[in-house]
Amino acid sequence: MFEFGRDLRRLFEKARDSQDLGWLELVGLNLVEIEARNQSIDAGRVSCPRPYEGWMRAAALWREHARRSGSSESLQRAEQAGRDASRAALNEDQTIRAAVDVGHTAMLAFDLFGIPRRLDGLLTSLDGLPAARRSETQAEVEALRARLNARKARVAYDADKMADAANQLAEAMLGLKPDDSAIGEDLQLDRAALSLEAGLLTRNAKLLDRAGRELRELVEGALPDERPVSRARALALCGTGMAALAAIANDAGARQQARALFDAAADQFSPDHSPMDWAAIQLLKAERAEGSPEALEQAHKLTDKPGLIIGAMIRERLYAHTISEADETGDFTAITKVEVVLRHRLARPMDETTAIDWASDQISMARVAMSLSKRLSYPLQDLGMALYEAADAATMSGVPWMAVRAKDLMLLAKTA
Repeated sequence: MFEFGRDLRRLFEKARDSQDLGWLELVGLNLVEIEARNQSIDAGRVSCPRPYEGWMRAAALWREHARRSGSSESLQRAEQAGRDASRAALNEDQTIRAAVDVGHTAMLAFDLFGIPRRLDGLLTSLDGLPAARRSETQAEVEALRARLNARKARVAYDADKMADAANQLAEAMLGLKPDDSAIGEDLQLDRAALSLEAGLLTRNAKLLDRAGRELRELVEGALPDERPVSRARALALCGTGMAALAAIANDAGARQQARALFDAAADQFSPDHSPMDWAAIQLLKAERAEGSPEALEQAHKLTDKPGLIIGAMIRERLYAHTISEADETGDFTAITKVEVVLRHRLARPMDETTAIDWASDQISMARVAMSLSKRLSYPLQDLGMALYEAADAATMSGVPWMAVRAKDLMLLAKTA
């Protein structure tokens, strides 16, 4: 893509003067963090000529680092930079844009760590903002509102709410100007993901076709040498849709296409370039028994952070694979090792864990119990209640996928 040294310095110098941060996808995670730190220092200097713009850029850089690393510290730095931008605002328009920026950071916090009440609080905050005089600023407010409602619809796991939210995203896209390409891409990706999920939930061909068209546009618009991370996210969603259709139709050819799409997404960058994106792809592959145990283990190491949703999901998949493999080979020792780890995790005080981590571990412990019950007189009478509580904790955390997993295990436990 480019050589380090002079070319890299030129890239950063040119990028500092640009509003489009798409160039960040070309640099590694460490360089994103370095640039975010440098930008924060520059914005905080007394001699900074435009502190508002400096803090807004610092917030965007820290947010990108948090999105790709899952770092709660970077989220906090992004939020603080947004609030510093609000204090440095010279007019009402800048104040509103700074508030929207803080809202984007809070939305990312939900994406990474869940808790749906964050969404309600954010929507209430947006309702409290005055109407912006500039149409561009108001369009940014409406875009954020639409994206928040899309997340609420996905948490509700309701097809009608998803359809309404998809329409809101489309309306928000119409309000943008051509140069708001980054916001437009985010809206389009959210809409495609929502259409895909709603289409799979209802088996609606029209929604699936729409999702396919939008994802194809995103893939074609994100060149691998310019926007590898955006391309990977769109390819991963394409793979998800293709894999689901393959399962519905029992089509081996479609399954092979889905596998190729997941592989193409993972090949866009190395695991350390965007750990969260790479791990998400490995999770999608593991969901369909397409990935390798080694890749899933590596994804677990990259995401093993308290409260991180993808970390809890990957840990659940990793233990599910370990227990299933041990069942097939009769490796009783492997299962008891998992049991020891899980008992230790579940015995931690509540202030040392999170609801989503507890739910993930409780689901895995249920798998252990069901496996051991085949060999030992292992008590299963409390399994249904434990899984019910796990489903409730997952729902409260904003992770319906894990709640469904717990409920499915409840049904299996009844017939065990």
